[in-house]
Amino acid sequence: MGMGVIRYLKGLFAPPPAYAPPRPDEGADKKLGSALLDNLIGVRAMFTDSGDLIIHEVQVCGVPCAVLMCEGMVNTQTFSEMFAEPLTRLRLEKPGPDSVLDWVRHQSLLAPDQKEIHTFGELFRFMMSGFVVLLIDGIAGGSVFGIQGFSGRSVGEPAGETNVRGSREGFSEMLRPNMSLLRRRFKSPDLIFEMTVFGDKSRTDCTLVYLRGAVSDELLREVKYRLSKVKIDVVLESGYLQPFLDSKPLSLFSGVGVTERPDTLCAKVAEGRVGLLVDGTPYALIVPYLFAENFQSLDDYSHRPYFATFIRWLKYAAFALSILLPGLYVAVGSFHPELLPATILTSLVVSEETTPFPLMFEALAVFFIYEIVREAGLRMPQAVGHAVSIVGALVIGDAAVSAGIIGAPMVIVVAVTAISSFVVPSLYEPVTVLRFAFILIGGLSGVFGVVLALCAVIVNLCAVNPLGVPATSPATPFSLYPMRDVLFRWGWRTLAKEDLRVQDLAGSDIRGEGTADDR
Repeated sequence: MGMGVIRYLKGLFAPPPAYAPPRPDEGADKKLGSALLDNLIGVRAMFTDSGDLIIHEVQVCGVPCAVLMCEGMVNTQTFSEMFAEPLTRLRLEKPGPDSVLDWVRHQSLLAPDQKEIHTFGELFRFMMSGFVVLLIDGIAGGSVFGIQGFSGRSVGEPAGETNVRGSREGFSEMLRPNMSLLRRRFKSPDLIFEMTVFGDKSRTDCTLVYLRGAVSDELLREVKYRLSKVKIDVVLESGYLQPFLDSKPLSLFSGVGVTERPDTLCAKVAEGRVGLLVDGTPYALIVPYLFAENFQSLDDYSHRPYFATFIRWLKYAAFALSILLPGLYVAVGSFHPELLPATILTSLVVSEETTPFPLMFEALAVFFIYEIVREAGLRMPQAVGHAVSIVGALVIGDAAVSAGIIGAPMVIVVAVTAISSFVVPSLYEPVTVLRFAFILIGGLSGVFGVVLALCAVIVNLCAVNPLGVPATSPATPFSLYPMRDVLFRWGWRTLAKEDLRVQDLAGSDIRGEGTADDR
């Protein structure tokens, strides 16, 4: 027994095993042979007992062929009219495998998207993406035809980035319709889509989006280099790839932006950014992403400059309130009551006399309950989620104040903070963490601790340098001309005078095509 305890303790302090990258599927790199029977045997062996594999063996001009597809991934009507019917009615003067292949490749148009494959890995990837695979006996390799017909959500208004004016279209979960949304807005051959695949098991299709002539060559190389380091078995969402693009993964703030609007992505791409679309998710990634862009929206560029500037300042104020208000309230109420006016101080004292908990513990408990209610309302079905919010806001809040568990001023602080945090939804994650941190610091060290913690947050933000571009640019390092679209929103007559690329910002370490030096 003693030896067993010793081995257990040694196991606790033993170093972790060395990282081993995931292995790709066995046989994925195996070449397709010329014998149709051997290829079909290999496909069935690798697919095992999966019920969605469909194999049709047909004779085309006397040549044995096989048509492979996944059930539910192909448009049956298009398959019958554009592929099956022309192929079965084919008549050639000199029938043979080479003649059939030549007709398929050069004399017919069975599908708009047609490619050649040579390995079993390519066969499975295209077939599971909605392509029809044609194998011909006597021909090494095969042909694939894009006849996708799987169901998906139609293009609709994005739920998280609504605008008063502008487009009502948002990305869906299907990759190619998302690419078409971008192409409709950028009718230029300089808009480049580079297809790639991530996930050794999921084989998820992804697309790099950039504007040739605007993006920096150095930036593009760095993005591709970081994505080449992705070694994951399964990629189901763009969030799987975001940490690989982030320069400071442990920082509170991210240098990678997220959007579900095609017009927003087009606007960023025009500034020299790189976008990443992932099949299966409506959220696209944008790199590099500046901190000031969290307070911008497309509505800013549709409204008059004075109103857009007012809304932008409103967002900055809401962001500051959502972080600092609870901590300052606890700090002033606990250590510096002399800073409050006499009327407010009297109300605070009367309210806190009836509560059994210190101000810091009261704030932490109330915000913790608020996060529980918010998460429950978010994850529950929509009909039930509204009921949870009503119960949390009316029943729990009113009953707690009436029972003297929490004070009425604390409820007001929580309400103002909660509403302010939703003004800038892209920063909700760091705001939530910083809110609790500032409450603890304010309750332990007062206003001076809050000020020092705020300086630490600013230093952490200034350290974020996504792909060589400071996240706080153009504020730090300061540059006057780019500030025309940060604190203020100048008119389009001024903004349209010169295109500002992300590599032209002050403090940027990237140069290349599309920079001011090149122009």
